[in-house]
Amino acid sequence: MKANKLTPNFEVKNIRETIEFYQNVLGFSLAMAVPETQDGIEQTLAEEREYVYALVSKDNVEMMFQRTDSFKEDVSLAKDISLGASVSFYMEIDGIDNFYSHIKNKGINPTELKTAWYGMREFYITDNNGYILGFAEKND
Repeated sequence: MKANKLTPNFEVKNIRETIEFYQNVLGFSLAMAVPETQDGIEQTLAEEREYVYALVSKDNVEMMFQRTDSFKEDVSLAKDISLGASVSFYMEIDGIDNFYSHIKNKGINPTELKTAWYGMREFYITDNNGYILGFAEKND
């Protein structure tokens, strides 16, 4: 087996609210969205439509979001599992000090920015769905 890429698919309650969080707080861009009718792929969210899926990206990171009903239908193993997970999604970034200030200015309450025992400067937040996101930079 050759592994090419890992893109997490998050089960979420509301696609539009999730996209707004990832765009406005974290600076991601919408790559594509699938409306509730599942009759095509869109590059922007239309005001009058509801969505079941979206893909966002920033630099080399992609994340997928899928509305709960659609997610549980497509991923049968998740049928009896509640939203959220006992996992954190850890991103290495450049410019952690400025990004930490940006997050705080957006009204998000991050953990303390600190250097971990393994040498990474890092902090954590929860997104609008309760998922834990970690951000880290190598400590030079």
